[in-house]
Amino acid sequence: MNNNSIVSKWEEYFINTYSQPDFIIDYGEGSCFFDTKGNKYIDFTSGYGVSSLGYSNNNLKTALKNQVDKLLHTSNLYFNGPVLSVGEKIINTSGLDKVYFCNSGTEANETAFKIARKYSSDKYGKGRGTIISLKDSFHGRTMMSLMATGMDKYHKYFYPLPKGFKYVEKNDIEDFKNNIDSTVCAVILEAVQGEGGVNVLEKDYILELVKICKEKDIAVIFDEVQCGIARTGKLFGYEYFDVKPDIVTIAKGLGAGIPIGGVLVNEKFSKVLGKGDQGTTFGGNLLAMVAASVVLDEISKEGFYEDVLEKGDYIRKSIENFNSTIVVKTKGMGLMIGVETTIESNIIEEKARKKGLLVLTAGKNVLRFLPPLTISYKEINEALEILKDILLEVN
Repeated sequence: MNNNSIVSKWEEYFINTYSQPDFIIDYGEGSCFFDTKGNKYIDFTSGYGVSSLGYSNNNLKTALKNQVDKLLHTSNLYFNGPVLSVGEKIINTSGLDKVYFCNSGTEANETAFKIARKYSSDKYGKGRGTIISLKDSFHGRTMMSLMATGMDKYHKYFYPLPKGFKYVEKNDIEDFKNNIDSTVCAVILEAVQGEGGVNVLEKDYILELVKICKEKDIAVIFDEVQCGIARTGKLFGYEYFDVKPDIVTIAKGLGAGIPIGGVLVNEKFSKVLGKGDQGTTFGGNLLAMVAASVVLDEISKEGFYEDVLEKGDYIRKSIENFNSTIVVKTKGMGLMIGVETTIESNIIEEKARKKGLLVLTAGKNVLRFLPPLTISYKEINEALEILKDILLEVN
């Protein structure tokens, strides 16, 4: 079946929620995709930050194959070894108290909201369920997470929308203070806003915000779905701010390609949910747990975080050294990189794809790079050459 036939069949059978180019991915190797015609694409997307170990990690492949031969699913009705292994690793590594596993980032955030609201309801009664999020934030596409997302373009068409959410300007502590009232139970933050433009929050802002929340018993939730699990050069992005959140949500890179989500809580929130208060059919799936176990082992190896930071710095400095009038600035942390441009970012994204480099956008004028954490310098340099040529072309 040729490409045109596949595209035609795709349009026949699938709801049209994605814009896809007309090549067909066949397999992955290293940090690259290869299509059915043998063309190579250097992947600076990781499937939106998911494929943290790239496409050739033998430890991951072996572990998944072994688990497939043993057992795929039990549900959460029964104990099993893989879930315990990952729970132990993530708790011991994170310093938080308890974990709940689910299937995705949006499900993790929905669970975090339930924890925050139930804590507040148990302690203060009804009427204290408002959640504050930041403008330009992104927290998911299910209805509660959608409403926590601080971008109106994602809200249209889905009325009536859930109530109980407020949005404040990032890095504006006065705006945050002005929006706190007796109904607020939680605030949710991304250490680095991904979809909103790869915006790194300011440390002083976070420190003051967390201090206020502690004083007023407002739950601090960090959404680490995209910037967590070593993406920024630390286990979690919030570690750069020297704060300790109450609740942390994780997903994407933890599964290295297998769907996964999770919610970590500190001791204060560890007993809020009891039996029957929350549940998930597939959360803690054995394949996902095996993948997560490998990821946590890999990122805990000596020098891994330093390597992520060095690669990120190398990419950013290389782009800055292009001295292109198209590039306004680079930003981000580790291998979560934004490149602000003077032209619409989708123009560069399309040209890059045609030359064999896959990148993301984050708003109208920001390119977003989320390469596998294990990407090689050879692959990085090939990608930079492509990007340099494109910037010269559009200059």
